Amino acid sequence: MRTMLATLTLLLSVALIGGCAPEVGSEKWCEKMNDKPKGEWTANEAKDFAKHCVLGNYTDKDE
Repeated sequence: MRTMLATLTLLLSVALIGGCAPEVGSEKWCEKMNDKPKGEWTANEAKDFAKHCVLGNYTDKDE
């Protein structure tokens, strides 16, 4: 029972932390990616960074 409770607590914690991540393409996401070492980027992250951050096409322009 304790193992199941610990697993459930861990999964809930991961879900809550993941929900706090900035939206891909937002200005905050671009700042986060600038802080992340380039060698750790995925191909999709590099593509999204070029599309949104380099070209300035942020997804949250109205904020």
